[in-house]
Amino acid sequence: MEVRSTQISADETIKFVFALSDGHLVEGVLIPKGKRITACISSQVGCSLSCLFCATGRMERARNLTTSEIIEQVLAIKHAAIERYGVGVSNVVYMGMGEPLLNYAAVTESIRLLSNPATYGIAPKRITVSTAGIAKMIVQLGEDKVKANLALSLHAANDIKRNQIMGINASNSLDALALAMSEYYRLTKKAITLEYILFQDFNDGVGDAMELADFSKRVPSKINIIEYNPILDGAFFQSSAERLKAFHQCLVQQGAVVNLRRSRGKDIAAACGQLVK
Repeated sequence: MEVRSTQISADETIKFVFALSDGHLVEGVLIPKGKRITACISSQVGCSLSCLFCATGRMERARNLTTSEIIEQVLAIKHAAIERYGVGVSNVVYMGMGEPLLNYAAVTESIRLLSNPATYGIAPKRITVSTAGIAKMIVQLGEDKVKANLALSLHAANDIKRNQIMGINASNSLDALALAMSEYYRLTKKAITLEYILFQDFNDGVGDAMELADFSKRVPSKINIIEYNPILDGAFFQSSAERLKAFHQCLVQQGAVVNLRRSRGKDIAAACGQLVK
């Protein structure tokens, strides 16, 4: 695998275009924050899930990445981090192109190698797998005791709205996901992160916040609120500061643990949901 090109954002985020041996291209991102360097990596060429708010979802899935291709992304990002910032990769997030749990074998093997002190030595608590919600594979992660954190891309806490934006919800309903996450927690005792992008006038009302708070109580979890990153010809808009504040306040009042996550690398299309090749 070779680094075909890089772009550096005004906030120091770096986007990489990786050329694979068969000519396919994938993207990865280096996200610096103080001495913490996060490698956001891809698990598939394209994606088959077609979530409406995600640029990668407009691509067809060409194939899964191999274990070595996944790890090579981390190594390339590590090399760039040392060269530019003087420190290596501290965190790895499987939040790039593709659905990690639909490439289960390669993803979990790469996690095993990355977290092994004898190979790459990245602490398991600093590795996160983000899924759009494959219930049976969430349970499998728990049964296999995979050494990583789990994040669910939720974005709507009722099935009607989630069906509109995430086709996977038709076969993996919120009830099914809640049961799977409860089993995952029983097996691992690890809390889950619920990722929630706010879309203006779609899922950012106080009623939506109440539904999210109720859903979060079904399994030990914390909530990451994420600002929407526009994509070309996208159907959604970023929620206003006022609606975001009211949404956040409602969650806090309901006792939820909430983080506001600011996007990095938006000016070079390196932010959440913008990766496409």
